[in-house]
Amino acid sequence: MLSPVMEVCWAEALTVRFLTRRFIGEYGDLESIYSHNVTVDGKDVLFNIWDFPYSQDHSDENFTEEEKRIQWADGFVLVYSICDRASFSIIHQKVQVIKAAKEYLGLEKVPIVIVGNKRDLHHRRTVSSEEGRLLALSLDCEFYEVSAAEAYHGVLLVFHGLLDRIKESKLATKKGTGIRGIVKSMSAVFARRRTDSL
Repeated sequence: MLSPVMEVCWAEALTVRFLTRRFIGEYGDLESIYSHNVTVDGKDVLFNIWDFPYSQDHSDENFTEEEKRIQWADGFVLVYSICDRASFSIIHQKVQVIKAAKEYLGLEKVPIVIVGNKRDLHHRRTVSSEEGRLLALSLDCEFYEVSAAEAYHGVLLVFHGLLDRIKESKLATKKGTGIRGIVKSMSAVFARRRTDSL
């Protein structure tokens, strides 16, 4: 079971498009939790999505809530508007906060997808595709640029991309645990032999 998604600005449109295939243009700053079943490669996958708007309130209470969301999620979708440089500027900080919280929990690889939304409004663009791509590359994140208003397919690619990154992360964690476990076992055996022979 997956528990993906932390979303930043203008994200509700992306989530609703994924869930319903419809585009709704007006949203409030509402926090919502959704469950959605999809079939990917012939297998049913349950997405639990915690969709919430970005808040600039940095109070301890707000930070605690953000930590809960980060601990809850298996993966993250961070969304900015290509027409709003301020929303893009927030992304780097949010990725750092997520990675720090997950590393504290012992997770090295954190599945994060960065999405530039509103591609249909290219005439109002203030953030280039290249900037989004370079940011994602520098932070080891996946990158997509979509228009939730124009097409369902791009939004579907975002969530499937997140799913792929979550699978890779879980596989890497299992392999890492297996190797670490073998190394610890071997170390214990050799340490015991050394003490036995003394």
